Amino acid sequence: MTTSTSTIFYKNALFLLLLSSAGYLCNAADPTDGFTRVSLTDKNFKLQKPYDKPAAERYSKIDGVETFKVYTSDKPFEEGSPTRPRTEIRISGLDYTSGVWQFEGIFYVPKGTTGVILMQVFGATTEATTLQLRVIDGNLMYYNKKVVVANVYNKWVKVNVIHNVGTQKVTIFVDGVQKLVMDGHGRDTHYFKYGAYAALTGSSNYMESRWKGIQVYKK
Repeated sequence: MTTSTSTIFYKNALFLLLLSSAGYLCNAADPTDGFTRVSLTDKNFKLQKPYDKPAAERYSKIDGVETFKVYTSDKPFEEGSPTRPRTEIRISGLDYTSGVWQFEGIFYVPKGTTGVILMQVFGATTEATTLQLRVIDGNLMYYNKKVVVANVYNKWVKVNVIHNVGTQKVTIFVDGVQKLVMDGHGRDTHYFKYGAYAALTGSSNYMESRWKGIQVYKK
C-alpha cells in the first residue's frame, strides 16, 4: 500500500504546526542578534523625579521591578525647569552620536494610566527627541501619531527600540515582532530614558509604569 504525496504533505504540515504551537519553532528573529550587550551598573541609572518629593514617594525597585509614579500636579525634576512632571530613569554614561544602539525592556501599565510617555530616545536636530513611546487609552503609541500595538493595559510587554544614527531610522519591536520603522529627527547627542513622563495634553491625573529587564545593546 502506498501513501499519496498529498497525504505526506498534510502530515508534515500538521507536524510543523504542532511544533510551532508547542514553542519549538519561531519565525521572528531575535532583534538583539548581531548586537553586543553593554554592561550596566547602578551608576548608569539616574533617577529624575519631582524635585520636592523624596524618591521613595515616586519610585521603588523591588525584586528587579521598578515602579514609577507621577501626578500631573507634580513639580518638574529641577526647580525652575519648564518641563512636564516626570519620574523616570535617564540612562547615563552611554550617550552616543553615531552607531546603532538598542534599548530593551519589559513594561507594565495599569489600566487608568493614559497620556504617559514610557520611553524616549532623547536628542534630535528638529525637536527634543528622536522617539517617544506613549500609552494612550490602553494603546502603545509612537508619540500620539501611530498605534504600535493595541491593548497593553495590565500585561507585561517586551519592547526593543533600535536607533540607527547613520540611516536615521528607528525600529520598534514588541514581544520580538517588528511593528514599526520610522524616520529619526536628525543627529544630536542621544540617550535612552524610561519611566513615567506626563505628556503635554491628555494625561490622567495619576500615571504609573513598571519596568524590568532593562538592557542596552550596540553594534
